[in-house]
Order: sequence, then C-alpha cells, then structure tokens
Amino acid sequence: MIRPSIGRAWSHMRSLWPRWTLLPPAPWVLWCLYQFSRGVFRWDLIAALVLALTLSYTNQSTKRLLIGIYPACLVGVLYDSMKLFESVGVSKATVHLCDLRAHELAWFGFESGGVRMTPGDWLQQHTSPVLDAISAIPYGTFIFVVLGYAVYLYFRDFTGLQRFAWAFLMLNVLGFITYHVYPAAPPWYFHSHGCVVDLATHASEGPGLTRVDAMLGFGYFHGMYGRSSDVFGAVPSLHSAYPLLLVLEGWRHNRWAAWFGMLAFAVTMWFAAVYLDHHWVTDVLLGIVYSALTYTATSLVFRYLKRRTEANPLADRPLPVATGPGDTGA
Repeated sequence: MIRPSIGRAWSHMRSLWPRWTLLPPAPWVLWCLYQFSRGVFRWDLIAALVLALTLSYTNQSTKRLLIGIYPACLVGVLYDSMKLFESVGVSKATVHLCDLRAHELAWFGFESGGVRMTPGDWLQQHTSPVLDAISAIPYGTFIFVVLGYAVYLYFRDFTGLQRFAWAFLMLNVLGFITYHVYPAAPPWYFHSHGCVVDLATHASEGPGLTRVDAMLGFGYFHGMYGRSSDVFGAVPSLHSAYPLLLVLEGWRHNRWAAWFGMLAFAVTMWFAAVYLDHHWVTDVLLGIVYSALTYTATSLVFRYLKRRTEANPLADRPLPVATGPGDTGA
C-alpha cells in the first residue's frame, strides 16, 4: 500500500514539474533541515515548509501561484539566514551612530525649548497611547498587507505579481547588503546608549512598541524583533520602503480609492518609523529612494522582456513569466 501511494505521489509531482521535480521547495526544505539539525523547531519554520510543499505539489493553480510569489517568499529564508552573517562588516569602528544623528540635526533639526532636536527627539517627548496604537498598525500588519496584495495580483495581473515579487526580493537584498556595508544604529539605540557602540546589544522593538505590547498584554512585537540579527541595520528603512512598492504597483491598475488607501498606509508607516524611534527621517527617505529605484529597475527589466518576447515569441524567457486569465501584461 505504501509503495504504490509513494509512486502515485511521485508521478503527480513529476506531472507538475517534469524537469526539476524536487527543486521548487528546496530552499525551505534545506533551511528547515539545517535549523532542525540545530535543535530549532519554530512554528513559523514548519508553517513555511508546509506552505512551500503545498503550493509546489497540489495542482497547476498552486504551482502558478508559487511561481508568481517565489522571489518574495525567498525573503523569509534570506532574513532568517542573516544571523550567519551578522558580524560581517560590523565593528565598533564601522557602526554609524552619532554621525548619523549629527546629519539628522543639520538637515531636519529645529529649536524647541531652547534645545536643538530632531523630529524623533520631539516625538519621544509627545507620545500618547493613541499614537502608539496608530503607529503599531502598519508595523504589525505590513507583511500581511504585502502577502494579501500579492494574492490580489495573482488574480488581477500575474505579470504585475511577478514584477512586484522580484522588486520585493531585490529591495531586501540591497537593504541587507547596505546593513553590512554601512551599519547604522537606530535612534532608540542612541537614546538608550548614547554614542557608545556595544556590539553585544540585542535587537529591540524600541520603547514605542514595548508600550504597545504592554497594552496588548503579550509580547507580539518583542517576539518579532527578538529574532532579528540586524541591531545596526537602520539604513535604509525597509519598513518605509515596502509600502511604496504597493503604491507604485497599485498606480497601474487600482481604483483611486484603493490607491489612496495604499498611500495612506505608506504615509502612516513613514510617520511610525520616526515616532516609534526606529529610524531617523534620513533613514525613511533613503528607504523611499531604495524602493523607487528598485521598482523602476525591475519594471524596466520586465518591459525589456516583454518587448523581446513580442519580437520573438519562440525565444526562451529568462524569467518564468506566465500568462492566464486576468493577466494584463502591463
């Protein structure tokens, strides 16, 4: 009974992926095996593994969805594996701390009560439970918003989904590289430690999200940031970069009301990044620049591939651009 069942399962898998049958879920399988071998059994690892196997081998529809979101899903493995490289390029001599604050004061500082301060300094003196809650919404939901929009694009515009997913991956790759080429301390670190670089400091959710966890009655954000390996990864602000991808992709085919909703989400995230003491205004602006440049470059690549395909329909495509109902090819 077991061997025939295995044979049928293998035949089904081969029918979906004739050439590279075991390759699609390989990044998640290999990473989970590595973590399990170290005695790490987290629920999110198991959930990611189950999701990868389900999308890979259920049917043609789930296979197509996997192809669309594959680059974005790789970000999870990439983020989790950053702990292997957390010390690369990071030393007391390379971490930018008070020089960043000096730039912030020079570019965005103002006088208040006879003291020159940054926008973040001023906001730390004017916190409120209402602003805490409002700021926590984009920080606590951004990954669900990104995944939800990816599913929407799957039904609305498959090429748009692939463009969005590849831009999301490349944005994170560039951001993670910058963290180690230009390690930078967040404002909460300065407000806690001053200008002394302590490489043993653990990642933190910051004072604002600590207050939110206290309101919630459990450590939602503490658990989220407790696994981070980038204490000195404030530049650029990827939290500020992510929602701009939604705005830029949404400009192509969303109605005005939905597009303004995305823009409001982005603006709230930008405010929250400074209010929650996670980023200087400079970090936020650099995140916006990273997002805009990455999306523009990805769009140009897809436009080139589209022109090449139209000129030679039989040419092999270097990216797995699929077509189907609802695909505008924009």
